[in-house]
Amino acid sequence: KDNMITENDTFQGCEKLKHVDLVEEAVLRRTIDVLLLEDWKNDMDREMLSINQILSYTPAGNRRDVGGKAQAVRIWISSVVGKIIHYKAQHHSLLNEAATTLQHALPQDIVIKSVLPFLELPNMNMQR
Repeated sequence: KDNMITENDTFQGCEKLKHVDLVEEAVLRRTIDVLLLEDWKNDMDREMLSINQILSYTPAGNRRDVGGKAQAVRIWISSVVGKIIHYKAQHHSLLNEAATTLQHALPQDIVIKSVLPFLELPNMNMQR
């Protein structure tokens, strides 16, 4: 995640680097799929695809110039991680509000055993 690509010259001269695949994309995709709001899902989808558009226009550099691909990838990783952390926090906040409402309407054991597990996000370690 952060500090994964530490040197600015990591992709120096890599003219053909135009596409990046996420290592744990399936886990991230499952998390995105269960987010409560479509706007959040759409924003994350756009963010995940944005690096492939950015890299096409980012200079790769040469012997005298490190280019900007490493920095672009670092900024993108930070943005993806920051957004998913933010949306997960918002998701949990909305779930807590819904759980409180349900606890007033249903017996607590039904809420805890049947409702909340269904609404939980997949477990993923997205820390900065």
